[in-house]
Amino acid sequence: MEYNEIKTFDELLLKVKSYITNEEELNTIRKAYEYSYNVHKDTKRLSGEDYILHPLNVAYLLTSLDADSDLIATALLHDVINKGNDNINNVKKEFNDEIVKLLNGITRINNISLSADSESNVNYYKKILVGLTEDVRIIILKIVERLQNLRTLWAIDKNKQKEKAKETLEIIVPIAHRLGLSEIKSELEVLSLKYYKPNAYKSVELLFDNTKEERENLLNNMKSELENLLDSNNIEYKIKGRVKSIYSIYNKLRKGKKFSQIYDIYALRIILNEVSECYQVLGLIHSKYKPYPKRFKDYIANPKNNMYQSLHTTVFGPEGKPFEVQIRTKEMDEVAEKGIASHWSYKEQGKKVEFSMEHKLEVFRNIMDLDNDEFVSEVENQILGTSIYVYTPKGDVIELPEGSTPVDFAFRVHTKVGETIVGAIVNDNIASLNTVLKTGDVVKINTNKNSTPSLEWLNFVKTNQAKNKIKTYFSKQKKEDAILKGKDLLAKDLRRKKVSALDFNERLQIIYDEIKIDNENDLYYYIGTGKYTPTMIINMAYKEEKAKEELLLDRIQNKDVIKNTDAKNDILVSGIDEIKVSLANCCKPIKGDEIVGYISKGNGIIVHHKNCKNVGEERIINVEWNNNITRLFKVKLLITTDLKDNILYDIITFSSTNNVNIVEIKSVMKNYEGFVDLTIEIKDSTELKKFILSLEQLPYVKNVDRIFE
Repeated sequence: MEYNEIKTFDELLLKVKSYITNEEELNTIRKAYEYSYNVHKDTKRLSGEDYILHPLNVAYLLTSLDADSDLIATALLHDVINKGNDNINNVKKEFNDEIVKLLNGITRINNISLSADSESNVNYYKKILVGLTEDVRIIILKIVERLQNLRTLWAIDKNKQKEKAKETLEIIVPIAHRLGLSEIKSELEVLSLKYYKPNAYKSVELLFDNTKEERENLLNNMKSELENLLDSNNIEYKIKGRVKSIYSIYNKLRKGKKFSQIYDIYALRIILNEVSECYQVLGLIHSKYKPYPKRFKDYIANPKNNMYQSLHTTVFGPEGKPFEVQIRTKEMDEVAEKGIASHWSYKEQGKKVEFSMEHKLEVFRNIMDLDNDEFVSEVENQILGTSIYVYTPKGDVIELPEGSTPVDFAFRVHTKVGETIVGAIVNDNIASLNTVLKTGDVVKINTNKNSTPSLEWLNFVKTNQAKNKIKTYFSKQKKEDAILKGKDLLAKDLRRKKVSALDFNERLQIIYDEIKIDNENDLYYYIGTGKYTPTMIINMAYKEEKAKEELLLDRIQNKDVIKNTDAKNDILVSGIDEIKVSLANCCKPIKGDEIVGYISKGNGIIVHHKNCKNVGEERIINVEWNNNITRLFKVKLLITTDLKDNILYDIITFSSTNNVNIVEIKSVMKNYEGFVDLTIEIKDSTELKKFILSLEQLPYVKNVDRIFE
């Protein structure tokens, strides 16, 4: 990958034209640059450079991944909303839906303030970054943008430098690794180490017995010798060289290796046309240079789990230094260097390769609702753990976590395939459903439309997707069985009691109101699971006597409240010693609100806000707040804000300053506005009005509403 910093759009366009020739696509890129330039003109970055140079260089980095025109255009536009204060509606008028979708995506994830303060935070933000990504190109753009930012990290405060470097190492780098973006990942690591652990960075530099220039000369000498060897044997090739990154050396030292045991400080890569040439060149190298013992790896015959293929050997080169030589074909190099991005332009033997991050995005979304412990476990196993790559009979590639079985494979293909699987054929051989698959297996699933899942499958399936689908099936089945059982029990009891089914059905609404349901299936489910007996349900429908609350209604309705200054209850009402009084959950009235009492069946008097939509005109009594109460009431507010960093921190600080206790707070970003759900504890409605008025004076607050649920 080329890491040259560029200063002009012409430099970008020249690189783009090396692989994009369609004039309409090139015009889209030109238009995006002009749009971005107009938004950012006269704006500087902290480094002192014109702001436009940042999106320009992000786009340039993407060209080394052969990014398509829509992504290049999005890279040029990626900061026009967050940093340039532009509006997405303006962008929609000028660019296609694909660019708008990508821009929305990168804007959304750039609104997230990342944190690597703890392991749980790291896993959480990995989950969020990928979970919010609808298109894998958005994540790639995020990673490349972070690389460009790290190159100018020197311009910000040292504490911020460390924070950004730590975030990058622990959140961004693992995702880049799983995407196979090896060159980008390597520079991210080196720059992050330089700022996060500068002493460690310098200590590794001091371990070398030669200067950086001398190391580069040594590498070039070996490269020249290999070029002469290949030229003399008339072999067409391309050769690259690198000195091992300081971060990679640091990582090996951290794991206990000695510097003298690191044999790949100098490495060269030979890229050939055919697989057969790889083995031919390996023989030529071993005939000229003495190989290190036990340092040969054949990843062509035995690919790595991420489909990496290459021959690796280490030989004694100039000055007796160890040189690692990697030998591979062009296609193997594409996969190794660009990861999933290589498949934008590359198809293996005409078959589309469908794996890697697209499946990882699916896995992330499948585990979004797990609790933290389960989530961390699933991330380690399915996202950051070892993967295998298996094939359908048509040649499509499917990625699964190591240890997966044909049942996992079947649910990955389709839920219905998983639910009706009856057998599997792996590599043309009949295999049991709990067979552990391995990379390269060709798997065919046999199904039967009358077949159903087995609970025993939970003992061996690996993927969370399969586990959830199996559990969902049996949960649904269990509920259906309970409904059928309840329906049968009720019908039998109606016949035994000689109750007309037609007359009973006309009284169903009475039962629904009593047990707070709204359909027959819920009624049958409650009976089938034993929550209510059929006799209890029938008695509810035909209950004749008045409830105690009904008798009280006649006595106290429309009478003035009898005030008792010694009362300890929140609410004053005639007959309070005879019946319980509680505040409604729907409108959550607080001291000072206008209120009314509602005579409920079985729950005493429920006190509602006077304007509550759930209060009718019947069964209403007069009630009044007890002025002696001093307890705090919970109130839920919805605060609409402009987009702003650290919005939660600001609101928490503001509330604390105003002596208001926060019970719960959370925020979401939607349609380029912020929405904060805030639950507070407040003394009365007067204090609440004062707090809301103060909130509305904040410059970034658009509106504050009290929420009645």
